[in-house]
Amino acid sequence: MRFDAIVIGSGMSGGMAAKELCERGLKVLVIERGKMIDPARDYTDHLMPWELPNNNQVPEPEVAEHYPTQSQCYAFGPATKQYFARDSEQPVSTPEDRPFAWIRGDHLGGRSVLWGRQTYRLSDIDFEANAKDGHGVDWPIRYADLAPWYDHVERFIGVAGSKEGLPQLPDGEFLPPFELNDAERQLKAAVEARFPGRKVISGRTANLSVAQPHHTELGRTSCQARSICERGCRFGAMHSSLTSSLPAARRTGNLTVVTDSIVHSLVHDPKTGRVAAVKVIDAKTNVGKTYTATIFFLNASTLGTAQILLNSASEAHPRGLANGSDQVGRNIMDHLYGLATIAAFPGPEQSYYHGRRPTGLYIPRFRNVTEEAAGYVRGYGYQGGVSRAGWRQMALHPGVVGTELKSRARALGPWTAVVAGFGEVLPNPANRMTLHPTRTDKWGIPIPHIEYAIGPNERAMIKQIQEDGRAMLEAAGGKVIVQTSGEATPGLGIHEMGTARMGRDPRTSVLNAHNQAHDVPNLFITDGAAMASSGCQNPSLTYMALAARAADHAVRLLKEGAL
Repeated sequence: MRFDAIVIGSGMSGGMAAKELCERGLKVLVIERGKMIDPARDYTDHLMPWELPNNNQVPEPEVAEHYPTQSQCYAFGPATKQYFARDSEQPVSTPEDRPFAWIRGDHLGGRSVLWGRQTYRLSDIDFEANAKDGHGVDWPIRYADLAPWYDHVERFIGVAGSKEGLPQLPDGEFLPPFELNDAERQLKAAVEARFPGRKVISGRTANLSVAQPHHTELGRTSCQARSICERGCRFGAMHSSLTSSLPAARRTGNLTVVTDSIVHSLVHDPKTGRVAAVKVIDAKTNVGKTYTATIFFLNASTLGTAQILLNSASEAHPRGLANGSDQVGRNIMDHLYGLATIAAFPGPEQSYYHGRRPTGLYIPRFRNVTEEAAGYVRGYGYQGGVSRAGWRQMALHPGVVGTELKSRARALGPWTAVVAGFGEVLPNPANRMTLHPTRTDKWGIPIPHIEYAIGPNERAMIKQIQEDGRAMLEAAGGKVIVQTSGEATPGLGIHEMGTARMGRDPRTSVLNAHNQAHDVPNLFITDGAAMASSGCQNPSLTYMALAARAADHAVRLLKEGAL
């Protein structure tokens, strides 16, 4: 069967591309390298703590053999390990002294099942940054080009947040926010009084604070405030491809999905200059198969997309498909991550909160916006929260019984405040992924080799992230008890992007303003690979907005006979 469109990858951007293409009447095939999972059967959010093995720990020998990298992800554990790729089966090469942790989903829906759900728009400050300070290449779009697609995606997925009127963090189409607790409001008041250019807001999150009719039509309902979202949400309260985008695509009758299908390469037709087919390998049988279509959307994730393009080299494209610019695989960016400051906090003694929100607080970027920076360009935001130990922690002490137990059980523990910086990393062509010259995976495909390092701009930024984090918590009366010494291993932010960037010039970029490959007109790339810069905001919303916009453009070109 020939399809109108093939989407490679079913995660955040692939799911959105499939939905938009199906809703416009195209017959769409989604190719997923991972296994099929069914939320009703495979999600683990119903399990009670005593039902999780090994005190909710994965045995160390199993981690060492199969998950040395994946286990570094905050979401990894006995309830979620089935979602992660095995490092033993899907290895990555890096220099010994410069590790890069590629966190990979291995199932339908990809990392959209595991994501942190923080949902922010880029602004014109971000879209204009490359042109203004000379790093990377100019984005071929501006905020006004993407704003209606941000609206479109936010309404569909459901984003809880507050409107703040900040130029560096545009407002969106929001559901009611998850409110800050009393201690966070206390922190907010102190920080905003001491630093007038800074704001503390509720983290904008793709969880349904109040489900709307178009959400419930897909079987989604409001958030239950359990904060175990990474296990998968049977209520559909968090957006993921499995409970939002793919069900919406499926109800059109235009969607076909194949799983356990490892994409080997895209087949380029030199006569037409276009992609003609996708070669895949069955993950279980190693049997090859080819699928054909008119339009191709490559959404295999930033590094997976680059791997496929580089492995699709041909006589017409000797450096890899769509790589006339030699930019495929280059300019990897992943946000500075793990830069946490933790303080004992003098929160209100007689206050607590209900449930476990799926979000915390957010401090939008202020450096190089309302305040100057100390010797670097771009900036950073903070995510965090203020929480307190509950009665269980106070009561669970060996030998405590009777009256003392009752007394402890009525007592609440101390408040603790956390702020963690997420900093922008500049595009750098030396930060790149290539195909390893000798090593292959179990399907015979060359494995990725990743070369990545931060530079002086990022190192200066890290210093001020830590200084500002301490200053804000101390200004609010906190006593800093822990501060990380440096950033986490690159990749653990799980915001890698940039390997097939958008741009105005085919000589220096891979994609045009509509995410269409300069060199291959029927190929569109709308995952993180397309990003020309990273901003400091969580990028998934931008990927989805780019995917929806590109799908609309591709269908219009198809109807005009241009594809």
